[in-house]
Amino acid sequence: MHQITRGSGKPLLLIHGVGSSWRAWRPILDNLAVERSVIAIDLPGHGETPAERDSGTFEGLVGSVERYLVANDLVGVDVVGSSMGARIVLELARRGKVGNVVALDPGGFWRGWERSFFHTTIGVSARLLRALRSRLPALSRSGAARMALLAQLSAKPTALSPELVCTELTSITDTPTFDALVRDLANGAEQQGPAADATRRIVIGWGRQDRLCLPRQASRALAAFPSATLHWFAHSGHFPMWDMPGETTTVILRATS
Repeated sequence: MHQITRGSGKPLLLIHGVGSSWRAWRPILDNLAVERSVIAIDLPGHGETPAERDSGTFEGLVGSVERYLVANDLVGVDVVGSSMGARIVLELARRGKVGNVVALDPGGFWRGWERSFFHTTIGVSARLLRALRSRLPALSRSGAARMALLAQLSAKPTALSPELVCTELTSITDTPTFDALVRDLANGAEQQGPAADATRRIVIGWGRQDRLCLPRQASRALAAFPSATLHWFAHSGHFPMWDMPGETTTVILRATS
């Protein structure tokens, strides 16, 4: 599994969301690396990691990460996940495979119409991005275009760097398992808890302005993981590390100290 490392000290593993890569963490990567040895991976089928046979399913990705932890002597490592990656770290906590956990806007807690809302809106966005792929570098430099393309994912699209936006939007178009994963996530079972070891710290972070995993789902995450604490990011959308990088860094370092 492709990975990058920064810093030194106690290991901290970062797991990105669907259609992304380790690069999603760049707004906070260097600040985390001041205190920790940060490892950011590309999940199978994403970035520079080839897809495996079952990489188009949530269970398949969890299995891949479990094997990665064993192979790299990282069982019990502190972990941070974003979106689908946040659900992965919660599932790993349920299985007793990781240490302290920070889950930022995790998927897997939608119900009823929220499932079709997730599937439809993110699916339409992906199809639009594929149609615009050749123009994404230019569009990413436009504040108005960033606002239009990232309205569902960020509370501050115009404040994001064009490089980050272009990388993330292009990554969605280039992820071969994207559609299969979205379908599997939307139609699969709700994420179950609790964590196997209730003494490990779990912080669930949620953007107040998340328009993909709606804030109402946070109470379900807490019900599934009753030992967790909830941190609201007041001025963030689906990705707190983009919209509120300073506060996100602080939350992660405190939760995993």
